[in-house]
Amino acid sequence: MTSTAAATTDTLSPGTARQLACGLAVIRVLFGVTYLSNGLAKLFEFDRIRVGWYVANLIDRADARFILNAEVNHNARHRVWLVGRITNRLVLPHWGTFQWALTGVEILAGVLLVVGLWSRLGALIALVPAVFLFFMYFANNRWLPEQPLEVVPLIVLALVPSGLVWGLDGHLRRRGWPS
Repeated sequence: MTSTAAATTDTLSPGTARQLACGLAVIRVLFGVTYLSNGLAKLFEFDRIRVGWYVANLIDRADARFILNAEVNHNARHRVWLVGRITNRLVLPHWGTFQWALTGVEILAGVLLVVGLWSRLGALIALVPAVFLFFMYFANNRWLPEQPLEVVPLIVLALVPSGLVWGLDGHLRRRGWPS
């Protein structure tokens, strides 16, 4: 770190530090809601939510299998060899198990991120499918920022204790637990 960067981070006012922490908490909760809602869609087999005029699509278990098969076996323009091999030799033949593992990963990561409990662990858990999807889409001629927008914030959330603000990590730390 340069001396200028060190001086900048050392002179953050408490108000600015709090604003940064709140911003990370917002990102944490947003990712948590996204993972949790998609996990619940897989658990209860629904693919659409409607709140007033707002309608959103989610990915249930059947959609997840379809997307995985289509992206790896039909849409890939520059195959990433290991992704195709893992998908076709492990995941798709054993989808009965993997669909429930994915559901569990999304629900667990979602809950941990939403409530800010072990928030770093929640981000690491969410990174497992996100990194796999990153490499799956990497070969499929996607828009440049599409996948990094999912992976990079999760990496930041895995490195920074974002659950200290608006989360149980902060409550537990005040009681002497490590974050």
